[in-house]
Amino acid sequence: MAHGSISICTFSSSSFPYNLNLTPYIDLHPSTKNETMLREVECIHHVVIPTKDIDTNGMVPTSSVVTNLLKKLTTYKALEGDGYILGITKLKTIYKRKIDNPTKYIVAFNCRTLLPMKGETMIGIVHAVTRLGVFLKSGPMKIVYLSIRKMPNYYYFVDEGKSLFLSNDLSRIEEGVVIRFVVHATRWNQSTRDIYVLASIEGDSLGPVATAGLDGFEL
Repeated sequence: MAHGSISICTFSSSSFPYNLNLTPYIDLHPSTKNETMLREVECIHHVVIPTKDIDTNGMVPTSSVVTNLLKKLTTYKALEGDGYILGITKLKTIYKRKIDNPTKYIVAFNCRTLLPMKGETMIGIVHAVTRLGVFLKSGPMKIVYLSIRKMPNYYYFVDEGKSLFLSNDLSRIEEGVVIRFVVHATRWNQSTRDIYVLASIEGDSLGPVATAGLDGFEL
């Protein structure tokens, strides 16, 4: 994002272009079913900007807006229907109510999100093994579950006290192993603002992969 300043637009309740009764963080343009996992979303959010960051001309440094906005967004993690927030791509406008707190603003911005979708192939790393399956992490997604029912030809095995799954060809699924999986199903959890993913490795080219080919890939 470019550095610099962005002007503040002062408004009254009657002139504000958005509905003031919206929740503090709202997606203004819900995504359609035809969109991909990576998407661009337009949102508004309430942000408190320190008085010291506002100059005498009413200008606010872009860096200050982004810093305070990011602090707020970390508490939301994901948007229902649009996925995990990856970053802000564009600041559109800063709005300030005439009668409001002098440091409280409403920011309109675009952000990039990641929404796991059924049928999409993804990469994750195993971080926990149970008798019934394994849990993976994949980017911002921390709750990806691969059940033994979705691991054909793999069997639970304990090797020197270490739990793992072993296949007929002796490939292993254990902690630290990178897995290529397909999204079988997803479920939104409102209380934690997480997307629970049920993974599968049923199909060609799925399962453990060599980490040598993943240099620079963030899990």
